[in-house]
Amino acid sequence: MQYRVIEETGSTNTYLKQKVGEDAAWEAPLMLRAVRQTAGRGQRGNSWESAPGRNLTFSILWRSADVAPREQFCISEAVALGVVDWLAEKGIEGKVKWPNDIYVGDRKICGILIEHTLSGEGIERSILGVGVNVNQEEFISDAPNPVSLHQLTSRYYDLEEEKKRIGSALERRLLSIEDKEERGKMHEEFLGKLWRGDGKPYIFKDIKGGREFEGIIKDVEPEGMIVIEGEGEIKRYAFKEVAYKL
Repeated sequence: MQYRVIEETGSTNTYLKQKVGEDAAWEAPLMLRAVRQTAGRGQRGNSWESAPGRNLTFSILWRSADVAPREQFCISEAVALGVVDWLAEKGIEGKVKWPNDIYVGDRKICGILIEHTLSGEGIERSILGVGVNVNQEEFISDAPNPVSLHQLTSRYYDLEEEKKRIGSALERRLLSIEDKEERGKMHEEFLGKLWRGDGKPYIFKDIKGGREFEGIIKDVEPEGMIVIEGEGEIKRYAFKEVAYKL
């Protein structure tokens, strides 16, 4: 994987998309890290708080063979598990909060934003945006539950070194997508790492209906729909249709 660093940009996903369109030298696999990201984006249009020079904010340009658009969530699973693997190297157990935030306990340490470009029957390329709280000492935004690696371990980390460590962990997981048998095993591992996916009931909110209900996570389907059993029925929800009650 190529590694590139820029001092500042609004969003590494946006910057990388522009560069790919302008310059053929920007070819996959490639990681672009920004020392300062001023307008990091997350799921549902949320912003990402990151103190300059304290955290890892980057995007990876990736091309996956033989992944149909209806199976695209396997790429999200690979990225999430790659981050979990990297945390495990630090002795920290990470969980995946559907669709792809990474939690330690009930606190968020990483956000992921994945954007695909489709071509014909397949995915032409993917841009995998990742923001990980590493050396940040405190958070001043109104985000309800952030946490950093430093807060968990009382250590500071070399970001250039950790960039390559997490890049290697992500690349290993992404390469496993090409083997369909390994892809199936990875899905089962993903389900085992789901935050609140332990078979116990939790409170969810139906966004469209505006009501709360008690449910149990049963599955996450290949296209990313979460399957929840609650109120005597099993229902499937897409992004923005259901939320956890924190």
